[in-house]
Amino acid sequence: MSSFRLMLMFSNSASKAIRGYTLISSKRTVFVTRQGLLRRQDAPVLRCNLARCGQRSSSTVAGTEKGEDSFLKWLLLLIPATTFGLGAWQLKRRKWKLELIRELKSLTTSEPIPLPVDPMEIKQLEYRRVKVRGHFDHSKELYVLPRSPVDPEREAREAGRISSSGESGANVITPFYCTDLGITILVNRGYVPKNKIRPETRMKGQVTKDVDLVGVMRLTEQRKPFVPQNNVEANRWHYRDLEAMAKVTGAEEIFIDAVFDSTIPGGPIGGQTRVTLRNEHMQYVITWYGLCAATSYMWYAKFIKRIAL
Repeated sequence: MSSFRLMLMFSNSASKAIRGYTLISSKRTVFVTRQGLLRRQDAPVLRCNLARCGQRSSSTVAGTEKGEDSFLKWLLLLIPATTFGLGAWQLKRRKWKLELIRELKSLTTSEPIPLPVDPMEIKQLEYRRVKVRGHFDHSKELYVLPRSPVDPEREAREAGRISSSGESGANVITPFYCTDLGITILVNRGYVPKNKIRPETRMKGQVTKDVDLVGVMRLTEQRKPFVPQNNVEANRWHYRDLEAMAKVTGAEEIFIDAVFDSTIPGGPIGGQTRVTLRNEHMQYVITWYGLCAATSYMWYAKFIKRIAL
């Protein structure tokens, strides 16, 4: 009796688990539903219903896969679209950079104007040529190093390279008393090689009389990444900090680069204003448009050409 109950319980559990499914044997086909057993003559109708359900399920799966392929198709199209946009952006950047270079060259070659003393006016004159008259105070020279002589043509060719010219020296910054204005400013007299940094090695160029100078206005400079801090005690400067330089020399926070024509024989070589800006935008344009063309062809071959075949 206990065995019969166990079989009955198992039968009830099994019937609940497979309710709504088809049990097929070699002798007979029995369909179990929520309403109970179906008769054999009803089997063809139920088989038809199950076949329709199978077709609907296959259609649903196919529709889902088609939707996923369509989503992936348009998602991957973002790659060539994005690279095309970056190429167009670099074209605009190149146009802006070329215009900026032309503007800077125009400023550094224009007719010099008298040096103003109004600080607000001076801030608007960076890269503008000015003229002054006065004399140097060679006892307070400052040295910005390491520096190589400015050669605009060479720098344009080597723009973007990690290596630089092997020639190295310093720029000599000297206080300059303007006799017509009654103020002392800072003048970058120009470049000297390593063996000429010490003043006694270039005494011929250490003039003390009044001279006329033309220079390019420069503003203070922020320290760039990886550039060492200025060592005021050792007189080793690595970037143009006008506030600190003015404090050490007693000059105003006014700084000019002497032009090449103002070079004093035997002294530092003037004309050390760097106006050559790095311009590699055309390389970026070619890179982005090349990627756009390559990814566009890959997208076409995968999603358009394959369907056409």
